[in-house]
Amino acid sequence: MIEVTPVGTHVSVWGEGPIWHQNRLLYVDIESYKIVAYDPVTQTEKLWDVGQRVGTVVPRAKGGLVWAGDTGIYFLNEATGESTYIGDPEPNMPDNRFNDGKCDPAGRFWAGSICLKKQPEGSLYCLHTDLRIEKKFGPVTNSNGIIWSKDASTMFYIDTPSKKVRAFDFDRETSAISNERVIWDTSADSSSPDGMTIDSEDRLWIAFCHGAKVVCFDPGTRKVVDQINFPCVETTACAFGGPDLGDLYVTTGLKPGLTEELAGRLFVCRPGARGVPSDAFAG
Repeated sequence: MIEVTPVGTHVSVWGEGPIWHQNRLLYVDIESYKIVAYDPVTQTEKLWDVGQRVGTVVPRAKGGLVWAGDTGIYFLNEATGESTYIGDPEPNMPDNRFNDGKCDPAGRFWAGSICLKKQPEGSLYCLHTDLRIEKKFGPVTNSNGIIWSKDASTMFYIDTPSKKVRAFDFDRETSAISNERVIWDTSADSSSPDGMTIDSEDRLWIAFCHGAKVVCFDPGTRKVVDQINFPCVETTACAFGGPDLGDLYVTTGLKPGLTEELAGRLFVCRPGARGVPSDAFAG
């Protein structure tokens, strides 16, 4: 059994979107309006309050961060804490907000929306390096985990309520996606696929919200190859980090009405796999 250890001191209402960059782990606490940077060497955290629900954060190659939330996509100046508005593809949809997202291997920022009314009114968007925002896929209800294969030929994507992990052919040069297919239907599971990451062998590591687990799935064989259990039910997302990219960080959240001592904490474990370096926004 793989041992999981809580790290840091921050307790998230709903932690999400971890990403390893420059020797620290970035993640968000959606409902507390916070972006968190955790330094495992000093075991300290830096927090930024962005004043609205924030669904995802990624590093920017030029410095600073890019985040997406209730009212669109923003740059964040880490030194001042000031956010600069980039754009919002859904300005007239108050029941939607941005949720999970990541950068593709060419440095574009992909992020999707969630409909808080639980209707299929969300979409997946791409922020190009010229700051143009393009709709890429939809409709979806709760846009969630997104990641690319090592050779950048495949994009993997989750719309949580569908309980399906999808794959698309991906064109790195143009950002075009095609040949949509379902590679894993998790409908038999009482929990739902949420955030995900990928390892150096192109296996997907998927956190299951309401499931207290992270599952490793091999898209090549279409089989589950590993499972890590956690002491709290809302396991939301995961990312490899550490000096050798062998540490798997997992965010969690609080389940209303349930008292769990370690819920909302950031966890780390060593599952025996290695991640791949994350991509920063190139714009």
